[in-house]
Amino acid sequence: MTMREMVDQLNKWAYEYYVLDAPSVSDTQYDALYDRLVLLEKQTGEVLPDSPTHRVGGAPLKNFVQHNHLKRLYSLDKVQSFGELHDWVDKVEKAVGKTEFTVELKYDGLTINVTYRDGKFAGAATRGNGVTGEDVTEQVKTIRSVPLTIPFDGVCELQGEGIMRLSVLDKFNRTHPADALKNARNAAAGAIRNLNPKTTAERNLDVVFYSNGYEEGMTARSQTELVDFLKSCGMLTNFVFEKAYGFEDIKKIIEKIGLQRSDYDFLIDGVVVKVNDFDKREQLGYTDKFPRWAVAYKFDAEQVTTELLDVEWQVGRTGKLTPIGKLRAVELCGATIQRATLNNFGDITRKRLKKRALVFLRRSNDVIPEVLGAAEEGGEEIVKPVRCPACGSFLQEVGANLYCTDAEHCRPQIVARITHYCSKNACDIDGLSDKTIELLVDKLNVRSVADLYALTEADLSSIFVQGGKESKKAQNVILAIEKSKKVQLAQFIYALGLDNVGTVTARELAAHFGSIDALSKAAAEQLVVIDGIGDVVAEGIVQFFTETQNLEIIERLKQIGINPVYKENKSEGVFAGKKVVLTGSLVNYTRSQAAKLIEDRGGEISSSVSKSVNLVVAGAEAGSKLDKARNLGIEVIDEARFVSLLNS
Repeated sequence: MTMREMVDQLNKWAYEYYVLDAPSVSDTQYDALYDRLVLLEKQTGEVLPDSPTHRVGGAPLKNFVQHNHLKRLYSLDKVQSFGELHDWVDKVEKAVGKTEFTVELKYDGLTINVTYRDGKFAGAATRGNGVTGEDVTEQVKTIRSVPLTIPFDGVCELQGEGIMRLSVLDKFNRTHPADALKNARNAAAGAIRNLNPKTTAERNLDVVFYSNGYEEGMTARSQTELVDFLKSCGMLTNFVFEKAYGFEDIKKIIEKIGLQRSDYDFLIDGVVVKVNDFDKREQLGYTDKFPRWAVAYKFDAEQVTTELLDVEWQVGRTGKLTPIGKLRAVELCGATIQRATLNNFGDITRKRLKKRALVFLRRSNDVIPEVLGAAEEGGEEIVKPVRCPACGSFLQEVGANLYCTDAEHCRPQIVARITHYCSKNACDIDGLSDKTIELLVDKLNVRSVADLYALTEADLSSIFVQGGKESKKAQNVILAIEKSKKVQLAQFIYALGLDNVGTVTARELAAHFGSIDALSKAAAEQLVVIDGIGDVVAEGIVQFFTETQNLEIIERLKQIGINPVYKENKSEGVFAGKKVVLTGSLVNYTRSQAAKLIEDRGGEISSSVSKSVNLVVAGAEAGSKLDKARNLGIEVIDEARFVSLLNS
């Protein structure tokens, strides 16, 4: 067997193993032929350009050398909701007409730009600032899914993502416990940006190719043709590559990827949507930072580490204490984060959190930042409080949570209960801001929602400082308070602030029991038969109506004239007789607005999907409820269809 035949055979086996994941020979056979090649190269002093012996990694480099890309590498603009993605697709199609898109996985690794000259591997560099990167030729040469020769004459730069498979990471950590790696992304980036190429070789990385930059003589005129070319070069290409026609097709593919992503053997942080046709890409062009013909749809937000400096405890309307972590300021998702929820003391214990120690932090889209767990050992113990930080009363421990037991005198509880009662989805008392309610408590000794109905214009004028307009503002608030006496039962139940009872559950309780008196006498067994109410919620409702303070306030409200009863909506409408679930986010309506529109047209809102549900309205980023509805064969409509039904 000649040297050329040996190299070709070994490269073929490596391609089958590393790219196709379908080895045709055992490791023993590969190693035997590899050893023969090494011996022949030593005897002859000749090493072919594409010999696999180049991949072992040479001597450590002294420093990184700068590399100027032949063509600028752009980053991708990002969208973080289906609404934003829909807008992007609309903008593209308005510019170039109806078009075909491709949808690919967005790997979470390190971007690599590989140069080939006359079919031979000529170098590799990191993305850097898009114009200049770091030369990582020797490191990338060790990665077996990067071919050392390709069937292409001329010069081209091809981009890919350097990744470490999760199974490879797990094996590395088991065999190198002293050098255990934290996560696959950092492991890949650290291996490539390492001055010792042998370290890169030990990590067994892959590069997934997905794009072209500079090229001379390439005939591909679409992403589809480009991927076919990359495959013909023996390169590893995207695990998911699908064509799509319009937003709905794209959305379905993304939803499918979202369901499958936990099964992947690599990290992804979203998908990339591209215009398939290169001529249309040229029409769309670029901004200063991004191509207009591609966008990244992000799944989960980034995860970073920062120091947990201290913990403060906030008291809510039910008396539950929520620990808030004070963090060393860190940039995350375009925002500076200095505080994050720690959920409860049970969560602090489970996550082994300590003050003055590093923690993992995550923020998904606009959701409150959350501390995921400890990133290092050590630090100061977080002491479980014994007394309420606001009023000094002893705390009660219920499961993983701590509660202040003095609901009557604890200021944060009083303020939070009144604020909730006055909110738009509750009794909707306009004019009472959070700051005004604090003044009512501090200056006018308001202690419960029932006290609101004893306020006078003079009382309110005394706390409003509006430059002569305090009297008019006081009149408006008095009118709003009086108007709230006509509140409907569902809104009243929500206004009372029962733990874990939102607007949808309040509607179901109102429809089922018909009055506060009936609800107050309900046993847990009667409550759990209602969709969306489990044991915890049921027990919380029963507990609420056993507390003397709550019963006294309800009785005072009755004496004022607030004792609503449920009136069934018998109006004929497009949703008449249908039980409807709302899931995901809508562009044109809030959840409560959409629910009211459905009820006004004869429908009934349900908080959970079950066989009794007739229809699911799915907005952007609908999750498990949408999946369950499809599994049960329940009709699902999007927002456009929902608006159409409303207008009909």
